[in-house]
Amino acid sequence: MKYQTVIFDLDGTLLNTLTDLHASVNAALCARSFPTRTIEEVRNFIGNGVATLMKRSAPANVSAFEAEELLAVFRKHYLQHMYDHTAPYDGILPLLKNLHRKGIQTAIVSNKLDEATKEMNHRFFEEYNHIAIGAPPDKKKPNPYSVHQAMKLLGADKSRTVYVGDSDVDEETARNAGIACIGVSWGYRGRKFLEALPLAAIADTPEELFSLLV
Repeated sequence: MKYQTVIFDLDGTLLNTLTDLHASVNAALCARSFPTRTIEEVRNFIGNGVATLMKRSAPANVSAFEAEELLAVFRKHYLQHMYDHTAPYDGILPLLKNLHRKGIQTAIVSNKLDEATKEMNHRFFEEYNHIAIGAPPDKKKPNPYSVHQAMKLLGADKSRTVYVGDSDVDEETARNAGIACIGVSWGYRGRKFLEALPLAAIADTPEELFSLLV
């Protein structure tokens, strides 16, 4: 068995959350009569937490007060609508089930709001992931703090632990944590983007990912 512990990113890796994130970004922008963003723009803005998502989505000249107001509206709207369209990618639940059967422990470390991360894990994955950690205010990925926290809670061996994600932020997080990283091409960046990163491997399907992990 290649790995004993697998730590997953959430958005773009386990869950397709893009449509609901896009709707909440635009709800916040509309509340201030700012121009809205396309779904492809929001796709490219995701990865560094919701504060950065809204900063990237807002006009360049917004004040600090307006930025805080936008974030507050986004948070409220998203927590009310985050299940409108969000669902696991095809093949993810069988992947987690098969890893569990193999005795491989799994966790989630995300830059998503901690409340939303834990709630989504409870809704979709709690049978398999007993640990789900969202973004601390001052220690978001690529800071390795939450990965190290998850590893400590799981008693994970660094040499037998891998981080799985869909972005450069995930690769950098794993590197900072001193563990391997596998990229998944079904997420928000795609295979061409991932091929430029120093990843251990790239998986195009959950089935392929399983074969890389066990």
